Amino acid sequence: MEYFHYIQEDFGTVAELMIQKMYELKDSDNLAYDLKTKQGSKIEVKFSRVLKSCKENINFDNAIKSIISSNTENRMLTYENAIKSEFDCNIQQVKGKEFEYLYYGCFFEDKIMICKIKHSEIKTDLKLNYSDHQHRGNNGEGQFHINERTIKHHLNKYLIKWLTYEELYDIFSKKNNYKQQKIAF
Repeated sequence: MEYFHYIQEDFGTVAELMIQKMYELKDSDNLAYDLKTKQGSKIEVKFSRVLKSCKENINFDNAIKSIISSNTENRMLTYENAIKSEFDCNIQQVKGKEFEYLYYGCFFEDKIMICKIKHSEIKTDLKLNYSDHQHRGNNGEGQFHINERTIKHHLNKYLIKWLTYEELYDIFSKKNNYKQQKIAF
């Protein structure tokens, strides 16, 4: 379990399953959103890994070193190191018209930050710096960033839980002693 937090492949699916299990959510019956509540509220899930920024321009002299150091295992930041460093987590492909609630957060090396926001707050909370123009021609889809300058706002206003990797392991283990969270919708 020591390297359980170095989720390499499709950590977005891991995040969806984590949120589904923790909050007793159901599978979506529509590709436009990820999950739904028992009452039918539509839920979207977006997470990002917290990685050290790469500051060096890649050239022939440092290409091999850059490849080796680009491995997630070599770049993940603990929460304490992240708030003292430059990092940028992009919560992207946010389609606010498609859901009522967004669960979002960050996979740090030592723990997971879980936040929840109503779709109506995404555009109105100016401190999120939400941009509804992620890519040219992508109407109705946007993004916001969590970084060393904005993380306190997310923690103060939208944080619902810190989760350790041991707790994440318990959520997915066969023992399944993890107690599901009740949260108001």
